[in-house]
Amino acid sequence: MPLFALDTELAFPPVHLAEPDGLLAIGGDLSPERLLLAYRNGIFPWYEGEHILWWSPDPRFVLFPGKLKVSKSMTQLLRRRAFHFTTNQAFAEVISNCKGIARPGQDGTWITPEVKDAYIRMHQLGYAHSAEAWQDGELVGGLYGIRLGKLFCGESMFSKVSNASKYAFISYVQQLQQEDVQLVDCQVYTDHLSSLGAEMIPRKTFVKWVKQLIEQ
Repeated sequence: MPLFALDTELAFPPVHLAEPDGLLAIGGDLSPERLLLAYRNGIFPWYEGEHILWWSPDPRFVLFPGKLKVSKSMTQLLRRRAFHFTTNQAFAEVISNCKGIARPGQDGTWITPEVKDAYIRMHQLGYAHSAEAWQDGELVGGLYGIRLGKLFCGESMFSKVSNASKYAFISYVQQLQQEDVQLVDCQVYTDHLSSLGAEMIPRKTFVKWVKQLIEQ
């Protein structure tokens, strides 16, 4: 399959033309208009070096909120409110922590200054949301992503203390379920999210879900 180079035209190639690893296109920009078009078509950005890469993996890793798995130990933490949970109280701080946190097996981060600025702008426009876990007044865990209709597209999470990001994620998914969000896009497989109930579904099925849930 060819790798599509994007220019100033606001368009993406069909997702079925992606490489086997999900890579679809390179270039373009991170304007709100292009980001929204991407998410509405089951595509997400990921930087490699100086280049914006656009991805649509097959299969897609997702979580249906009703299938969320909460372990006994996490249930106990939630019951005793081990962390203070909030949403959209510290978006810039959350993405800054996601950018700077050390991750095993990774030399750097895909969250460049351009990515950070773009998603802060999306937050200001009401599309990007954050969930936070606090301990003694300090932000110790959280996540952020894009909310479109009944779909939430998770982007990144961080944790400074044990279970903080998991606490924020579980609390947020439970809140999203109450708000009738029916699908959380987790993008690519991780053991961490698999343990919480995330699963693989065909890209074709995922794209159908995206169209339906955004329209709702």
